[in-house]
Amino acid sequence: MARRAEPVEPRKMPQREPPRRERAFRLGLSAESRAAMLLIAKGYRIAGRRWKTPFGEIDIVARRRRTLVFVEVKAREQTDDAAEAVTERTRRRIVAAAQLWLAHHPDDSGRDIRFDVMLVAPGRVPQHIVNAFDASG
Repeated sequence: MARRAEPVEPRKMPQREPPRRERAFRLGLSAESRAAMLLIAKGYRIAGRRWKTPFGEIDIVARRRRTLVFVEVKAREQTDDAAEAVTERTRRRIVAAAQLWLAHHPDDSGRDIRFDVMLVAPGRVPQHIVNAFDASG
């Protein structure tokens, strides 16, 4: 008579904390999703998300009526910290990337262009700063 093998409990792997960079990446994705949902609720159509260029990434490109909006999403523990993270360098990067978007999407060249910032903090509705800066810096 063959003896039945006893079931073996799978060995539990210790739960490890994701590296800081991975946590930041996940936080950014979540913040961008929250920002996109708020824009949709406000009547915007999302034309692009995480659009990569040699100059950097545009978080969200949205259209509403005759306006094309390039949105930078900043997520921090406090909205004030998120606002401070939108530096002059960030602005130049977004403007350069927006110019490339327009070169790749000529149908958008006749639209009004705007640069918005969305500040995201845990447990709070994202704060939408309309026309946060212009192409001149």
